[in-house]
Amino acid sequence: MKAKQAAHFGLLTATALILGYLEQLVPIAPGLPGVKLGLGNLVLLYSLYAYNIRQTVVLMVLKVLLCSLLFSGPVALLYSLAGGILSLMAMVLLKRISGFSIIGVSAVGAVFHNLGQLGVAALIVGPLAALSYLPILMLSAIITGVLTGFIAGSVLKARNLFEPSNRK
Repeated sequence: MKAKQAAHFGLLTATALILGYLEQLVPIAPGLPGVKLGLGNLVLLYSLYAYNIRQTVVLMVLKVLLCSLLFSGPVALLYSLAGGILSLMAMVLLKRISGFSIIGVSAVGAVFHNLGQLGVAALIVGPLAALSYLPILMLSAIITGVLTGFIAGSVLKARNLFEPSNRK
């Protein structure tokens, strides 16, 4: 990795941490755990389109580990890691399929992030309790995923990084 890329990667990591912290300060649905805007995921989506998959995976792991260490705790690490892995896998696959816009990739990524978190919740609180929360998390994932995709797409367009050839 060249010095300029390393510096940019450091800035992306710091931005993901700042957005993750801000997200903790501004709950969008008080009383509904797990319903968040996904601001930190803006950076991952940006990275997925602007860089390669390996760098995006490293960024996701750094974001999850550092945010959990600094702002949450070990239990949140399990939820975030499961969600991050599933989300990133889904987004990588959909990005390679033509016909999916960045907004669609983001929305599906948000859905899979919440499915990963529900999987961990099923292990901790039981499958029935976790499944009862499914409709709320799916609706919030679609709404916030579309918003995140729109914002990330706008940033990429502004930086001239988002062109049809980058969607593959």
